[in-house]
Amino acid sequence: MLDAAMDHTAIAVRSIAAAVPLVRDALGGRFLFAGDVPARGFRWAQFQLPGGGKFELVTPLGQDSFLARFLDRRGEGVHHVTLKVADIGAAIQHLETRGVRLVDVSLEGKGWKEAFIHPKDAHGTLIQIAESAWSDEDMARHHVSDHAAHDHRHLTLEEILAAEASSVRPAG
Repeated sequence: MLDAAMDHTAIAVRSIAAAVPLVRDALGGRFLFAGDVPARGFRWAQFQLPGGGKFELVTPLGQDSFLARFLDRRGEGVHHVTLKVADIGAAIQHLETRGVRLVDVSLEGKGWKEAFIHPKDAHGTLIQIAESAWSDEDMARHHVSDHAAHDHRHLTLEEILAAEASSVRPAG
């Protein structure tokens, strides 16, 4: 059995700012953290729901990213669901021995390791399996620390809203 817990549902959106009134204001989501991953061409923001669970809003940084292609093909909606595990190596072994195809396996990160179950093996749903060294609170603290040498950039919700209001993305 896979020892996993539901972490978040990622929703592909054309504009994070346009989705904030639903996720934050109507559903009561509390902004946790956000960032840009320029090498992969996307921006994301996570919100904790009052009763548990999280939504992650993801949007492309440009028209040539995987997320822009996703939105062009399918429109806005669920992009993936994420399950957290304590030992991603054991989870990968468990899934592979059962014939489950994994893609985009990334085990190099210190704080976040991930693999995705191919949608063809998950009834059309992209499922992310992740191991994190940090709790949500630790991750939020990490996102206010300076680490410019990393492959991503952290953003506040105010930066995202201001950038989208002016149609200018913050420099990555």
